[in-house]
Amino acid sequence: ALLVGYLGRKPVPIFERVPLFFVLLLGIMRCFATATVFASAAQVTPVQKVIQLMNGMLEKGKKEKHEEQVQFAAYKQFCDDTSVEKTRAIKEANEQIESLEALIGKCEATIEKRTKEIAQLDEDISVYEGDLKATTAVRKMEHNDYQATHKDYTESVDALTAAIAILKK
Repeated sequence: ALLVGYLGRKPVPIFERVPLFFVLLLGIMRCFATATVFASAAQVTPVQKVIQLMNGMLEKGKKEKHEEQVQFAAYKQFCDDTSVEKTRAIKEANEQIESLEALIGKCEATIEKRTKEIAQLDEDISVYEGDLKATTAVRKMEHNDYQATHKDYTESVDALTAAIAILKK
């Protein structure tokens, strides 16, 4: 597992938090163990046993430190890659937002223009309907006048035709 401590918001690997004196102490003990092994190879004293155990712990600690460094490097690479990807996605989204806002503004201007045109056309329709009613009324009066005139002329022609027929007899 990645053993990571947090100082603020920045992840700090555990190998950066190990006290330096502990590493130095293990190094000194290792030197003593090496000297003791050369001095008396036949017997293992309790101090030598402790030094051997501490050397084993040191090697295990170094191995875990290396593994953790590899894991942390992979984690950091993932974070960096994700950050770049998200930054790019945000930039593209902002560009798209700007483009859509411009389109919305253009469409709103078109709507306003078309609304004015519709209002003008509605006004024209009202005027034309009024003209149609007036023209229809005039046409109706002219038709009535024509009917009366036609009736009068027809009666006059019929009377003249009858008078001519009587005069011819």
